[in-house]
Amino acid sequence: MKRTRFGSRDRLSRDAAELQRLATGLSESGGKLEDAHWEGRLAETVDSLLKNGAEDDINIALDRLFEANPRAHDELADMVESRAETQRIEVEGQVFDILLFAAPVLCWSRFSIAACPLPKSTLQTLGVQLGAHVFGSECRLAMADFLFSPDQLPRSFCDTWQLTRELGEAALAGKPLAVDTRNLAETNRFLSDVRYLIGAVAVPQGAAVFRWNEKDGDKEGALREWTKQGNPSLEPLLAGCAWEPLLPDAYHTACRNADRASRPYSIKASVAFLQTALSLMPADIRAVIGPCYDRRMEEYRVSLGPKDGDAVYHGIVWPLLGAEDESTDAAGEIESALRETGVKDVRFLDHHFPMEFCDDCGAPMFPNPDGELVHAEMPEQAAPTSMHLH
Repeated sequence: MKRTRFGSRDRLSRDAAELQRLATGLSESGGKLEDAHWEGRLAETVDSLLKNGAEDDINIALDRLFEANPRAHDELADMVESRAETQRIEVEGQVFDILLFAAPVLCWSRFSIAACPLPKSTLQTLGVQLGAHVFGSECRLAMADFLFSPDQLPRSFCDTWQLTRELGEAALAGKPLAVDTRNLAETNRFLSDVRYLIGAVAVPQGAAVFRWNEKDGDKEGALREWTKQGNPSLEPLLAGCAWEPLLPDAYHTACRNADRASRPYSIKASVAFLQTALSLMPADIRAVIGPCYDRRMEEYRVSLGPKDGDAVYHGIVWPLLGAEDESTDAAGEIESALRETGVKDVRFLDHHFPMEFCDDCGAPMFPNPDGELVHAEMPEQAAPTSMHLH
């Protein structure tokens, strides 16, 4: 996934310099024929580096281009992502294109959100539903047998390339990929989070990858059917949770879409949480929005509390993503999301808050109505509830 990068002082290797040169050439191309020339050479170089695990060379080139040539940076980032999530494998004279995909699920719970192995029967059912409603009719599909948290996804482009290779071979062999859970990172606990089903499809070269690539398919219909048919299999995995499946897509695109969708979803979840835990109705909630800066503006922090007091019961971090900065109307999006939940008292503080965290527990601090960053604290006595979250 693309992330904002700041300049690096690492030594520029020959391979990193070549990446910069090719990406710059592509960014300055004047036509499709020239594009094809630069893209072919850049793809070949990126493939070699991914195969050899040269993550540092890729990241150094991206770091340098981020400051020196943003357009070339974007061309290189797009190419690296594309080559990490796609491969081509020939089997018995037939060429297959491999695509790594992710199926994100937005979740929230007062309890823990599972990141867990997938039972064989669940894996088979989910694979059937994805094959029927999301992917093209000629696709062969394989999934990893684990429901991943964001902390457990591949941490590098080279790791992503390797996972694409393993899942692609599994798809061609017609079997799931067994995940070694001993090497997975520990999952951080949040009220609202994302879980991912990860897999790959192998499709004959030139055939439709997605259901919406076919004449009688469309994305809305694919999502509608995937939600309807996939939810019964997700329910046992997400006990005590509310959840919302997103449209499965190519790995990096799906992850970015989940990042964006998780922001308004976290507001919806937080308001529902206060209503569930404290019987605090949305009309009785006060929201305070404050921008936070490091070297640049990084995020908005949103505090929720009773409108008749200064207490901060809960907080939400709304990070800026991609090309977003302080000139984009993220504050307007936050306000719209709050008002959609029924929160009417919304206050925006035109401050430059620091990225401040609690010294004891490391939790982010949130703005109160007086313009101070404070620790979010729930009241000692929370109202009991038997409300189901589904």
